[in-house]
Amino acid sequence: MKCPTDGTPLVMSERSGVEIDYCPHCRGVWLDRGELDKIIERSAVPTPAAPQQAYGDDRQHAKPYKKKKRGGFLEDLFDF
Repeated sequence: MKCPTDGTPLVMSERSGVEIDYCPHCRGVWLDRGELDKIIERSAVPTPAAPQQAYGDDRQHAKPYKKKKRGGFLEDLFDF
Protein backbone atom coordinates (compact mmCIF):
# COMPACT_ATOMS: atom_id res chain seq x y z
CA MET A 1 0.00 0.00 0.00
CA LYS A 2 1.25 3.53 -0.78
CA CYS A 3 1.10 6.66 1.34
CA PRO A 4 -1.89 8.80 0.33
CA THR A 5 0.14 11.95 0.98
CA ASP A 6 3.39 11.39 -0.91
CA GLY A 7 3.13 7.94 -2.57
CA THR A 8 5.93 6.31 -0.54
CA PRO A 9 5.33 2.62 0.23
CA LEU A 10 3.94 2.23 3.76
CA VAL A 11 5.76 0.18 6.38
CA MET A 12 3.83 -2.11 8.72
CA SER A 13 4.77 -2.17 12.38
CA GLU A 14 3.22 -3.86 15.41
CA ARG A 15 2.72 -1.98 18.66
CA SER A 16 0.98 -3.64 21.61
CA GLY A 17 -0.57 -6.24 19.33
CA VAL A 18 -1.95 -3.65 16.86
CA GLU A 19 -0.65 -3.44 13.29
CA ILE A 20 0.10 0.14 12.32
CA ASP A 21 0.85 1.34 8.79
CA TYR A 22 3.17 4.35 8.69
CA CYS A 23 5.07 6.36 6.11
CA PRO A 24 8.80 6.61 6.82
CA HIS A 25 9.02 9.77 4.71
CA CYS A 26 6.22 12.01 6.04
CA ARG A 27 5.75 10.00 9.27
CA GLY A 28 2.01 9.73 8.69
CA VAL A 29 0.16 6.93 10.47
CA TRP A 30 -2.81 4.98 9.09
CA LEU A 31 -4.97 2.54 11.02
CA ASP A 32 -7.47 -0.05 9.83
CA ARG A 33 -11.00 -0.25 11.19
CA GLY A 34 -11.05 -1.02 14.91
CA GLU A 35 -7.32 -0.48 15.47
CA LEU A 36 -7.78 2.92 17.07
CA ASP A 37 -10.30 1.41 19.49
CA LYS A 38 -7.77 -1.28 20.43
CA ILE A 39 -5.07 1.32 21.05
CA ILE A 40 -7.37 3.41 23.24
CA GLU A 41 -8.56 0.34 25.13
CA ARG A 42 -5.02 -0.82 25.86
CA SER A 43 -3.81 2.63 26.85
CA ALA A 44 -6.59 2.88 29.47
CA VAL A 45 -5.09 -0.02 31.44
CA PRO A 46 -3.17 1.48 34.37
CA THR A 47 0.54 0.81 34.36
CA PRO A 48 2.66 0.51 37.50
CA ALA A 49 4.30 3.76 38.54
CA ALA A 50 7.96 4.16 37.75
CA PRO A 51 10.26 4.18 40.78
CA GLN A 52 11.30 7.64 41.85
CA GLN A 53 14.95 8.44 41.46
CA ALA A 54 16.89 9.96 44.33
CA TYR A 55 18.57 13.27 43.64
CA GLY A 56 22.30 13.63 44.05
CA ASP A 57 23.97 15.34 46.99
CA ASP A 58 24.07 18.66 45.16
CA ARG A 59 20.30 19.10 45.56
CA GLN A 60 20.23 18.07 49.20
CA HIS A 61 22.76 20.72 50.23
CA ALA A 62 21.42 23.55 48.09
CA LYS A 63 20.47 26.68 49.99
CA PRO A 64 16.82 27.66 49.82
CA TYR A 65 15.98 30.79 47.87
CA LYS A 66 15.45 33.82 50.11
CA LYS A 67 13.33 36.69 48.92
CA LYS A 68 15.01 40.07 49.29
CA LYS A 69 13.23 42.25 51.79
CA ARG A 70 12.14 45.53 50.28
CA GLY A 71 13.26 48.60 52.19
CA GLY A 72 11.19 51.65 52.92
CA PHE A 73 10.97 54.88 50.99
CA LEU A 74 14.18 56.18 52.66
CA GLU A 75 16.17 53.41 50.97
CA ASP A 76 14.91 54.67 47.61
CA LEU A 77 16.13 58.19 48.41
CA PHE A 78 19.48 57.38 50.01
CA ASP A 79 22.24 54.87 49.38
CA PHE A 80 22.63 52.65 52.46
